[in-house]
Amino acid sequence: MRREVMNRKELEEQLAGIDITLPPPAKEPQRQYYFIKKLRGFAEEKKKELGRPLYANITTFGCQMNARDSEKIAGILQMIGYQETDAEEADFVLYNTCTVRENANLKVYGRLGQLKRVKKENPHMVIALCGCMMQEKTVVDKIKKSYRNVDIIFGTHNLFKLAELLAAKVFDRPESKKMIIDVWDGEAEIVEELPNERKYAFKSGINIMFGCNNFCSYCIVPYVRGRERSREPEDILTEIRRMVQDGVVEVMLLGQNVNSYGKNLKEPISFAQLLERVEQIDGLKRIRFMTSHPKDLSDELIAVMGRSEKICKQLHLPLQSGSSRLLRLMNRHYTKEDYLCLVEKIRKAVPDISLTTDIIVGFPGETDEDFEETMSVVEQVRYDSAFTFIYSRRTGTPAAQMENQVPEEIVKKRFDRLLERVQEIAAEKTQKEAGTVQEVLVEEVSEKDPSLVTGRTSQNYLVHFPGSPELIGKLVNVTLQESKGFYFVGEQIKA
Repeated sequence: MRREVMNRKELEEQLAGIDITLPPPAKEPQRQYYFIKKLRGFAEEKKKELGRPLYANITTFGCQMNARDSEKIAGILQMIGYQETDAEEADFVLYNTCTVRENANLKVYGRLGQLKRVKKENPHMVIALCGCMMQEKTVVDKIKKSYRNVDIIFGTHNLFKLAELLAAKVFDRPESKKMIIDVWDGEAEIVEELPNERKYAFKSGINIMFGCNNFCSYCIVPYVRGRERSREPEDILTEIRRMVQDGVVEVMLLGQNVNSYGKNLKEPISFAQLLERVEQIDGLKRIRFMTSHPKDLSDELIAVMGRSEKICKQLHLPLQSGSSRLLRLMNRHYTKEDYLCLVEKIRKAVPDISLTTDIIVGFPGETDEDFEETMSVVEQVRYDSAFTFIYSRRTGTPAAQMENQVPEEIVKKRFDRLLERVQEIAAEKTQKEAGTVQEVLVEEVSEKDPSLVTGRTSQNYLVHFPGSPELIGKLVNVTLQESKGFYFVGEQIKA
């Protein structure tokens, strides 16, 4: 493990005379609430000194898991006393990073470059980096060398330590230019009961597990997120019940592969069984989940989806490639035929389900024939939408060492063709929904037209229709009058 933080003796010396007992090192989350409370005093002093509250800015890159992590970070910072603002005006700036694709790394480096000027004008600004990108030693080494304006670096396994690390900077090294680096190479305990600040009052993601055991040959996630660790079902249910009491009507259960949830618990439980228990929570109206690995999507889960009244009619089922040969090289553990059979089962159980997917173009060794197999699956399944990606070579993954990397110009042509066809099919499918009545969860006022509100159907279709802000967070029936390709224009059916 790479750690450069205050040791316990230094902490005890630093905190001498303060009327709080330092908890045992392993006692979480009490230890972190101690640092939150200490930083709250710091924030109040700064507010008097500056004549304004302290400001923070969080920028999130990547997946829903990162978005949920950022809500936890926001909760900690809010409890300390920070208020949200733009990066250039913030006293504390945090980038929650993603490293699944190279482009995500480049965005972070670009933002850090921009902050160099800002920090010169505001030398008391604290800049922190966390997330998947920080789990790569080569990345941390580059930041140490080229971005000396960064103050704190931590990873995916010790997110809960944010307050402790910020306290180390504020109290122990306020003028020091030495970075505080606390990146753990191994998995940590799952720390419950820390604060979080939801982006929406009426819906929320909730982690049910962390890490991944699949080791797809192109993917770096198992190396930066660690092995699978499932939360105890009662902890999940308790958190959801509290959310519902606080006004949440829709939850999204999150994991790198939710279908393998519960296998590593002392008392194993299947994901389907967890869903049945979540559905019993009074007041909860909608349940979503992602991501589902096809190899672990069981008949039991399909049956639960088919009879459920709360599970949304949407499933994200990553394909990655329609070529069984490439799927083997990708270490996906299913064939094209397996995947199509699974789709058939799902559509039989849930006829009106919306299917979305991920597809990679240009995996090492992909031939014209392999790509045509992918196009064939797209034609057969007819996805409601698809996230299409050009293969990104990630150092440390088996695919990065494979020969026959596909030339960029060929990949680009294939990608453009795939994207065009995916969009055509999606437009054709949404057109068929025009004229139907759907239940919509209203999420926000339209940015382009304040007379409109925006929401999502059970199938996750985006709908704009006339309405007032009072509808936000409510489920209303809407006639989908016209398809605009990627969204609908509708009209509320009033009682």
